[in-house]
Amino acid sequence: MIFFRVTQNINIKTTDGTMVYYNKLKTPSELENETVYITTYDDFVDIKEIFSRVDKTKYFAKQLNEKNIRNIPNFPIELGIINIDEAKKREEQNNIDFFDFVETDIFKQLKNIQKDEINVALIGGVGSTISEIISSCTALRILYKKLKEVYKNIKFDIYINASNNSYYTRDKEIYKTQKYINNIFPLSITSKKLCEYDYFIDNSMNMNKLLDELNSVDAWLYKFGINYKKIDETEKYNELDLINYKPQDTLIQKIDEAKRKGKLLLFHPYSANINKSIPQAIAIDLLKELLAKADDYLIITTLQIDSKIKEDNYIDLSKESKTISDFIYIVSNMDKIITTDTSTYHISDAFMIPTVVFFTDKNFEKKIKYYKYIKPIFVKDKTKNLSKFIYENEKLTIYKSESWRKVKVDKIIKLLDNF
Repeated sequence: MIFFRVTQNINIKTTDGTMVYYNKLKTPSELENETVYITTYDDFVDIKEIFSRVDKTKYFAKQLNEKNIRNIPNFPIELGIINIDEAKKREEQNNIDFFDFVETDIFKQLKNIQKDEINVALIGGVGSTISEIISSCTALRILYKKLKEVYKNIKFDIYINASNNSYYTRDKEIYKTQKYINNIFPLSITSKKLCEYDYFIDNSMNMNKLLDELNSVDAWLYKFGINYKKIDETEKYNELDLINYKPQDTLIQKIDEAKRKGKLLLFHPYSANINKSIPQAIAIDLLKELLAKADDYLIITTLQIDSKIKEDNYIDLSKESKTISDFIYIVSNMDKIITTDTSTYHISDAFMIPTVVFFTDKNFEKKIKYYKYIKPIFVKDKTKNLSKFIYENEKLTIYKSESWRKVKVDKIIKLLDNF
């Protein structure tokens, strides 16, 4: 975490319209007040960039002495792996992954609190992509259940990056599907507000080192100070609750009409990462084959694959899938799914939907370690670059589609039918 003050009053608007107010520190002042701010390292970098764009001669975010603030009498106890002097360590090691993830026991950090409810602030989210957040929230849910073994009631508030997070609204929607989370707020948080909590967990640190070694659920359990080896695998499932979501009538109607015609099969060939996506021409060919051979299913898509396809057993819901909640709702109504390595299979796991997933990452087995309804197909990338330059030139790459062309629809259908 970073502790700082600002030199001039300024307001920052998040993508959902929420305003985050920053007011100049009035001196002399106690460090437990509404003008001492705390945020993650990444969010602090964004704040400095915003201030610079406004007026680099007047607006500054100046770091404060972390030790002085942590010594405030009401400062809450930090749980999990402790993250002290993050800014200093990053500067000394040129922002390299310096974190020492020393094994911690969260139960030895807890104090005896004589009240019915404890409050826990989570500073920073548990990922930046849809896939990361959904899978990592599984660890967050397990953390909540473990704390419930000690305390009667627990209130989890999560504070996520907001200063220059174009996905803030989307991320907030995902966290709202987790029924154990009390509320979601934008960073920064004031020292006065943080001191209202009994505990806090600092998620500012770079998790890459842990995530390289462990499955995401185990990595975050380790970060929270929970022995992931002692958690039953049956507890490591994704969970998404759409109780706060109201789908559009047109979406409900289209899905209901489709269900009356037959079983629904979602075909999701593209990822935000081009290296994980099925090449467009091959995706179209696969779709046409599915329409011809998957007799028992209506093929559903939320992507614009080919506007020329007008088959009776094909339904394009791309116009209805506008938000992450729309997409989760659509996935939850499917009977089977075919997808690439994207958020779709993390969502389908929450609804126990049989899913065939194409992976181009050879380490895919670590990702799906606890997923019981996944059947993977590994597609080895045989791309060769003829360019001698550092930059990539699409025209100078060959064999990019060779492995994808070996994917057979008959094999996919067989895998789906054998669930």
